[in-house]
Amino acid sequence: MSSSSSSTESKIATAKTIISTVGSVAAAAMVARSVARDYLPPEFHDYLHLGLRNFINKLSRQLTMVIYEYDGFRENEIYNATQLYLAGKVSPEIQRLKVTKNPSEKRINVAMEINESFTDVYNGVKFNWSLVSKRTPTREYYNNDDMNGSSSRSDQRSLELTFHRKHRDLALNEYLPFILTDAKNKKLEEKTVKLFTVDTKVVYSSHPTAWTSVNLDHPARFATLAMDSNVKETVMKDLDMFLERREYYRKVGKAWKRGYLLYGPPGTGKSSLIAAMANYLNFDIYDLELTDIRSNSELRRLLVATANRSILVVEDIDCSMELHDRADADAAAVKAFIQHHHRRGFHEEQRVTLSGFLNFIDGLWSSCGDERIIIFTTNRKDKLDPALLRPGRMDVHINMSYCTPCGFRLLASNYLGISEHDRFEEIEELIGEVEITPAEVAEQLLKDSDPDIALGGLVAFFDVKRKENEEAKAKAKAKEQEELTAKEAKERDEKQEIGKVEIVP
Repeated sequence: MSSSSSSTESKIATAKTIISTVGSVAAAAMVARSVARDYLPPEFHDYLHLGLRNFINKLSRQLTMVIYEYDGFRENEIYNATQLYLAGKVSPEIQRLKVTKNPSEKRINVAMEINESFTDVYNGVKFNWSLVSKRTPTREYYNNDDMNGSSSRSDQRSLELTFHRKHRDLALNEYLPFILTDAKNKKLEEKTVKLFTVDTKVVYSSHPTAWTSVNLDHPARFATLAMDSNVKETVMKDLDMFLERREYYRKVGKAWKRGYLLYGPPGTGKSSLIAAMANYLNFDIYDLELTDIRSNSELRRLLVATANRSILVVEDIDCSMELHDRADADAAAVKAFIQHHHRRGFHEEQRVTLSGFLNFIDGLWSSCGDERIIIFTTNRKDKLDPALLRPGRMDVHINMSYCTPCGFRLLASNYLGISEHDRFEEIEELIGEVEITPAEVAEQLLKDSDPDIALGGLVAFFDVKRKENEEAKAKAKAKEQEELTAKEAKERDEKQEIGKVEIVP
């Protein structure tokens, strides 16, 4: 018998021995499992199953990482990123697909269904993904993107990633970070800008966040804003510079945020500018109504719950709270606290204070994320406390002025589709004489699609607006005179009180 034949027979014998051993182990395992099920208490079943599984895992060269959909009550970022990543790599080998479409989305989403698997190749290494679902007691989960804020689930979903053990470092240090980056880029490309508002029904409850959202389908763009072209260009350049200066902000040790103050009379386009900024940056908007917040702790919880790459808007800051007079506000707060303490005992101060608001804007909130923009709007800039206006809080002050000739021509182009007309010169002269807002001009241009009729109506409206402005100025002057007279009378009374001598018997 040749040496090669002897070697072959030896290998066959060895293989038979291995198969026989594996068969014996499997049979023994089955017998042990049957005996355990029939004769051992239930609490020992899981222990034996875990021991058997660990034994098999030691014999295997494969490693499995389990990525659950939720980490406690919060979403798992890696799970969501992987779902988005795998959605773009669906293989024809997969037999079952999950198909979804939200009303706000234009395309149909295709993803891997439960109990399906997919093999991905990264840097020549095979990574096998499978989607698993296990029945669990019903639990409530919270999701910022959900209109209701929460959902009930009776299953626990997870993604299982299986690969050769020697590629563990590659998976953790390169493959998973690659998936996170890829998903982030896809989200930015496909993102729908959302408008978040505070749900007052749950703001005081134990809900993780009281923000609810709707899609912001606002058509405002910088190209269509009825603003001075130089102002628009300045704002866009400032936004572009802000986005590019991540490393600069880190270098100088400042939070990556930018503050804007939009001030001017109502109807000058402050809300449209905010929508245009959100569409330009693809940032979500968080609309914060301070009058709905009853304490600094509630404000802190809301601000921390806002996401990166977002715009926090506080409209009409001069009317939202007594921020313009800190001395009076602090005195009123102390008085209210003492009264409440005597009535019900110690309780947290039920108001948002200027110091608390500014501390969150400058400190805690600003250090909890990146790429944040804060926008305050006001009709009366002179009524604001100087502490709100200093650089570092409100970096850019934008005067939303009355309509200008440049703004009128843009409105005429947007609403009537014309760039020239015989009445343009007359209207531009009237704009220089009468204060009129872009919103009022747009309202007149909307009344008719015929340029002659619409522009004629706008010219007639200038006469009405002129009279309104004159009456408003007369009322303001009368009120100012009344306040001055009252002030002088008060000063006279105070002087008379000083000159009095009271004899006490």
